[in-house]
Amino acid sequence: MKTTDPSLRSSLLDSASGRRAFLRSVGLGVGGAALATAPGASAAPAYFFGNKKAKRDADILNFALNLEYLEAEYYLRGTTGQGLEGVSVGTDGSGTAGAVTVKANPKVTFSTPAIAQYANEIAEDEANHVAFLRTALDGTRFGHVARPAIDLQNSFNTLGNLLGIGNFDPFANELNFLLGAFIFEDVGVTAYKGASPLVTNKAFLEAAAGILGVEAYHAGTVRALIYGAGTTAQNIANSISNLRASLDNVSAGSLDQGVTVGGQANIVPADENSIAFSRTTRQVLNIVYGGINATSGLFFPNGLNGTIH
Repeated sequence: MKTTDPSLRSSLLDSASGRRAFLRSVGLGVGGAALATAPGASAAPAYFFGNKKAKRDADILNFALNLEYLEAEYYLRGTTGQGLEGVSVGTDGSGTAGAVTVKANPKVTFSTPAIAQYANEIAEDEANHVAFLRTALDGTRFGHVARPAIDLQNSFNTLGNLLGIGNFDPFANELNFLLGAFIFEDVGVTAYKGASPLVTNKAFLEAAAGILGVEAYHAGTVRALIYGAGTTAQNIANSISNLRASLDNVSAGSLDQGVTVGGQANIVPADENSIAFSRTTRQVLNIVYGGINATSGLFFPNGLNGTIH
């Protein structure tokens, strides 16, 4: 159950009982920690000894955490005018911690109360995802990465010019905010799905599947609202989809679809079997960096933190 507190300062994920419950589910509760440090504790959970599969799981979750930092900062800035620090969610960790580049006073003036409520709910979800992943990773010996430098200003101007609409301010109004969200909402869904076969710990896999489900709800909401906004918004979204598809660098087919296909509504992007697309980490990086095989750029001017960057 999510908090209804608009300040987003409290959630089940921040509670000590919530953290303990999750750590117990992956074998990392207090008992497991004591066992790991006891003499002759050969039966301690593998996550305390850092085997290769455990390390890979942690690398994947840290990759996801980088993306969640981006989404949380975007939605929080648009709904509250502040970032993660404003809702008491940490941004420290391993790697180089970075600042967020964003215009002054980014809080959006929403003209539709329902859209304002949707945006606030999504902002809370994304902040919770960051808090959850940081807690989960702190239960392993690998820990969590810090928030990397994030650009929410020059990145959108660059994309706007690539799309032929000039400098683009996603915080100027609610439609711009939805189009800005569309740029990376679908990417998060395909990133989680693409990583799912690689996660070995079942509790982590279940958690990742739960986050994927929430991200899919977000993406569907954004796509439906953009479709309902009319032809101009639909065309911009379709151009964004085409740009993402070009950065996927797939020789045949596509991993992306706009909000219309053949002139008809297309709220759920999926393959011929109505299965959501999967992206590799490299394809995700191409999109968030804005270039094929790029090592930094666009939303992450200094690159991501962690092993997968």
